Amino acid sequence: MSIKSNYIKPKFKKKINPKVGLLALSTDLTIESDFQSICKKLPLDLFVNRIHNENPLTKENLVKMYDQIEPVTEKILPGQKINTIAYGCTSGTIAIGEDKVKEKVQLAKPSCYVTTPITSAIKAFKEMNVKKISLFTPYPESVNKTILEYFEKKNINIISFSTFNIDLDEDIASVDPKYLLETLIKLDTSNADALFISCTALPALEILDEVEKKIGKIVLSSNQTLIWDTLRSVGYKSSVKGYGKLLRN
Repeated sequence: MSIKSNYIKPKFKKKINPKVGLLALSTDLTIESDFQSICKKLPLDLFVNRIHNENPLTKENLVKMYDQIEPVTEKILPGQKINTIAYGCTSGTIAIGEDKVKEKVQLAKPSCYVTTPITSAIKAFKEMNVKKISLFTPYPESVNKTILEYFEKKNINIISFSTFNIDLDEDIASVDPKYLLETLIKLDTSNADALFISCTALPALEILDEVEKKIGKIVLSSNQTLIWDTLRSVGYKSSVKGYGKLLRN
């Protein structure tokens, strides 16, 4: 029995949301849910691919991601235009180099905007007129050294520095947010313009408002600044409440 096909003319959307690609580390248990917490409510479409990262957390292992950036980026909607690509690793960006990360991403998606946690953090410092920071990381000593050197080159004055000294992403993501809150509000931030919490794997996003209220200072984190820069890059400039002053502004 033959059936005659009934061809129906499709009707397409008049407005297409901006497309955002997130390169998340294969070992990161936090960044994707942080992006979804904010972006799922907004007029943009988020697409995630994961880039292989080796434990433990060392500069040598972080640099190994360099050759993967282009092919992993290409696999996010292959052949389609992406408005923005966010590379989700603070220490990895510093180890590889911001310019090299951007170059590799744009080999796969030539016209896209590229942001990273450290790129967005520096932009956020300028936006909020932050010149002196208290710095908190979960990293081991060798990785902390690269972070401190980077901020020094960028003329960011580090007033105080504290760390959990953890070398596995899984352990970083498993830090109790309540304990993290208790830890952060005890830090010496008296002479700083802001507290910056480094690392996309650390579960800090949900407690930023509370930390700001407790210490009376601007509080910034890797995922918060990365999301903020991503949103601004696709033209979304409305206030997002619940995640610190940067996004509320």
